[in-house]
Amino acid sequence: GRVRHRPGIMTTLLFTHPSSLEHDAGQGHPERPDRVRAVYAALDASQFDSLIRREAPAADVAQIALVHDRLYADTLLAAVPEAGHVQIDPDTALSPASGEAALHAVGAMIAAVDAVVAGEANTAFCAIRPPGHHAEPDRGMGFCLFNNVAIGAAYARAHHGLGRVAVVDFDVHHGNGTQAAFESEPEVLFASSHEYPLYPGTGAAS
Repeated sequence: GRVRHRPGIMTTLLFTHPSSLEHDAGQGHPERPDRVRAVYAALDASQFDSLIRREAPAADVAQIALVHDRLYADTLLAAVPEAGHVQIDPDTALSPASGEAALHAVGAMIAAVDAVVAGEANTAFCAIRPPGHHAEPDRGMGFCLFNNVAIGAAYARAHHGLGRVAVVDFDVHHGNGTQAAFESEPEVLFASSHEYPLYPGTGAAS
């Protein structure tokens, strides 16, 4: 059963999945498994003993389709190779484990939303990869396959009836994919702190 957090006690859920370590963007690629290994190592410190740790489930394509074109999602998953790499843009590659990693990255967000809305914890942290904020509704780019955070926000609205949602994105790069997902949604606030001009060339103050 669900264990609701005690009032006044801050609880945080940590969602991870082993597939995050298996997604391989290619030798020397900056988006590499060491990024989540560093997070895992930091969270092994004693001050994080109170984290409630859970393995992220896999999302399904219907959940991904809350943000992404169904054809794009199906085509991307079908392109996952049995060996080697498939490039979807000059910076973004699929390896044999990329499909599983991408589904569990989205699944972590879905599970985090469900748990926080249900009152199982105050907050949740998803230590997953591949990342997502460059993935637009009809294409992946910039190391990103599916827009994990955007799907989580859309899911919170569609399945939990949350009216207003804010996505706060802090990165050296503009979250163009998240903006593309929500720029016509008046009840979703997207705030991006980034350096400009840098990749992907979007995100000017205007």
